[in-house]
Amino acid sequence: MWQRAKNVYHLGQAISAHVANGFPARGVTFIGITGTDGKTTTSNMIYHILRQAGKKVSLVSTVAAVIDGKSYDTGFHVTNPDSLALLRYIKLAVKAKSEYIVLEVTSHGLDQHRVFGIPFKIGVITNITHEHMDYHKTYDNYVSAKFKLLQNSRIAVINRDDQSFVKINSKIERLKTKKRLKVVTYGLDSKSDVNPRVFPFKNHLIGEFNIYNCLAAISVCLQLGIDSDQVRNALLDFSAPVGREEIVYNEDFAVMIDFAHTPNAIKQILSSVKEDMHSVGRIIHVFGAAGLRDHTKRPLMGEASSKYSDIIIITSEDPRSEKVEEINYQIKVGITDKKFKDGHLLEIPDRQEAIDKAISLAKKGDIVVITGKGHENSMNFGYGEIHWDDHEAVEKAMEKRKNVKKK
Repeated sequence: MWQRAKNVYHLGQAISAHVANGFPARGVTFIGITGTDGKTTTSNMIYHILRQAGKKVSLVSTVAAVIDGKSYDTGFHVTNPDSLALLRYIKLAVKAKSEYIVLEVTSHGLDQHRVFGIPFKIGVITNITHEHMDYHKTYDNYVSAKFKLLQNSRIAVINRDDQSFVKINSKIERLKTKKRLKVVTYGLDSKSDVNPRVFPFKNHLIGEFNIYNCLAAISVCLQLGIDSDQVRNALLDFSAPVGREEIVYNEDFAVMIDFAHTPNAIKQILSSVKEDMHSVGRIIHVFGAAGLRDHTKRPLMGEASSKYSDIIIITSEDPRSEKVEEINYQIKVGITDKKFKDGHLLEIPDRQEAIDKAISLAKKGDIVVITGKGHENSMNFGYGEIHWDDHEAVEKAMEKRKNVKKK
């Protein structure tokens, strides 16, 4: 009830933002991407394809807002800026004569009317898995929040293979009685409108999950009339955004930084590391869970990690005012495999020390996978944001390892 009241305020704020900025959303083609995982990569992929095709395009994603080639920091832990900030970015994009604007959209942003008044031509749902139950309470509520993007779009692009498809499709059928909505499905199944058989392509990303991201981007760009060869060529030279499956060291062993912070994302990245990178050594996984957020996913994150990791190091990841020890205990509940004994499961609350330990343990052929923070450059311990960067932490850990070897 309280959240509904707050959302009325957010709606008023969104209307005011449109008025204050002169209704800048008119006359631009908007593409919105939502989903539990894959939003940022898919958004950046669409942006990249459109730019390679010679289109004037801007992007607002988790990593940054990119307008006329210039990058703007969107702030700490921000996926979907509030309506005031978002309309300012849109106004800048319109001033730069952008034909297309690609927006990464969250369930919170949809529920809180942050994208109210934006006429999406295309709405994409990548997938809907376990996340944000602290806010939405039930999976059905979570699906309904995501579906609001399609309600405000002319073309719906959805993942036919995802567990959410049946629920989304039934909602689409009801929606079609009220408005005209074109539906495009994608997936690995031949029943999908866009699949690797009808549109073969190549890319340099790892994991089946990135095949789905590519298929989503392909579906969008084909609907926008982009030439098939231009789409394929752009996918070939696309690199994942910072903090997504990013290999930051790769010599005798490897170190990867990734933003994975849901059970599904952890499963996808670790299984891909094991399969696609043909790791001959061990997977050493460093991760934690955010405080004051969905606590029901924590044991599921532990379970997902335990299926693929050889050594797990649980640490801090924006604990806010929660005790790190309590968060880590809830993660450990999901780690039931007996192999995680005798030094294979470690708790090191200090994230720098945890990364130091992981890199000190790495042997030839191993890969250290550090998840949860990705591109972010701050940490929250309940008293405001302090500077933090996993990339810098890895550099420090590598330096310590070198110094130890010298002695």
